Amino acid sequence: MTTISTGAEPAGVRHVKRPQPLRESVYEALTEMIIDGTLERGRHLVEVELAGLLGVSRQPVREALQRLNNEGWVDLRPGFGAMVHVPAEDEVDQLLAARAALESESARLAARHATKEDLAKLKELCKVGTAFHESGDTDGAVRTNGELHAFITQMSGNRFLIDFAAQVDRRVRWYYTPLAPVRGAASWREHSRLVKAISDGDEDKAAQTMREHTEHTRKAYHDLRASEGPAEPTP
Repeated sequence: MTTISTGAEPAGVRHVKRPQPLRESVYEALTEMIIDGTLERGRHLVEVELAGLLGVSRQPVREALQRLNNEGWVDLRPGFGAMVHVPAEDEVDQLLAARAALESESARLAARHATKEDLAKLKELCKVGTAFHESGDTDGAVRTNGELHAFITQMSGNRFLIDFAAQVDRRVRWYYTPLAPVRGAASWREHSRLVKAISDGDEDKAAQTMREHTEHTRKAYHDLRASEGPAEPTP
């Protein structure tokens, strides 16, 4: 007897997601290496070296570099090749201004909607981040800083704020990573004041504290850049 297929799938069948394309994995790896400073700003990026570092061929590296160029992480210069992007001063100001607008509103709404569970998590994130800073674990402090800011945005309950904030999160982490040792204790004290305002349900105070926190980060970034001088290409 011949069975005719109707094209319908049996109940319970679930398609397994295909493995992530290699070019996507290479893109993600290079992005994180730029953010954490493994590939420092101004560094000349050589395809064959990156391919060897990641254990892949040059083609996915080339594709990843093109995408990174389109997104502003890398600059492709004719006759020279690819370099890690060096942010201009006004570029940082624009991003942090956008972040301040998004996150001050997120903090205001978080103060309105916070639950006991939310507040407990915020306090724990502050505790963990402070401990990372005091132990000299910059990566841990940066990661926890991002988690705290992201959670406050989630607490807002506004899905558009959540989506917009997620778009700038990686770029903010890139700018913040070299600042973590400089801002350090001051940053986590500001986080504590922010959490208190949210805990008190003081919407205006929460929004103002977040704006001040972002402004301190912006000023610290410019001060650090001024002390370092112009970035030179790294061979």
